[in-house]
Amino acid sequence: MTTVDATAGESGRSSALAEEAAAAASVVGPMAGDPAMLGLGSFIVGSVALGLALVGVVPAGVLGAPLAIILAATALGLLLGAVWAAAVGQSAVAAVFGIFGTFWLSYAVLVLGLDHNWFAITPTAILATVKLFLIAWLVAIVMLTLATLLLLLLGYEGASAAGVPSSGLIKTAGYVILLFAALGVYLFFGASSAGTGGKPLPLGKPLLRG
Repeated sequence: MTTVDATAGESGRSSALAEEAAAAASVVGPMAGDPAMLGLGSFIVGSVALGLALVGVVPAGVLGAPLAIILAATALGLLLGAVWAAAVGQSAVAAVFGIFGTFWLSYAVLVLGLDHNWFAITPTAILATVKLFLIAWLVAIVMLTLATLLLLLLGYEGASAAGVPSSGLIKTAGYVILLFAALGVYLFFGASSAGTGGKPLPLGKPLLRG
């Protein structure tokens, strides 16, 4: 073997090793993996907190009770999950996490704004403001959270003359949110199983077939 051949062979081996190292780095890099692990976990904790608040675990009307979780865990976690999903090319997942993340964030801003009068909304306009918020989000994510937002809207639409929303419908919305949380738990366990080398949990028949 000539010196040129040996050099060429060594160069080829070096290139192959470099390609293998780059491939390994792309697999174990900071943006690799399944963003659903973060997004679903964040969604679950916020859904449980809001659902429990609506069904009466805290006194009625204490809208700020779940905000620490909703703002610092759910909204932040979902938005980080959206960035992660976009980085690994999961556009649909990124869209869902981003939409839900901004919903939770805007909900927290709404409650804080109403509690502290950030937006100069008069007491007589609070119910109308809440209905505006719910209608806007109902239109935006109608296929994702139809039951929950519709029940909440009906609860505020049927408010008494004293401005008190229907407690029965509000509690029903809380139970629906808890059902969403249960679905999130199921999906989270499926993602956890797949992420640790096991089989994902069955999700039923696909809605669309290629």
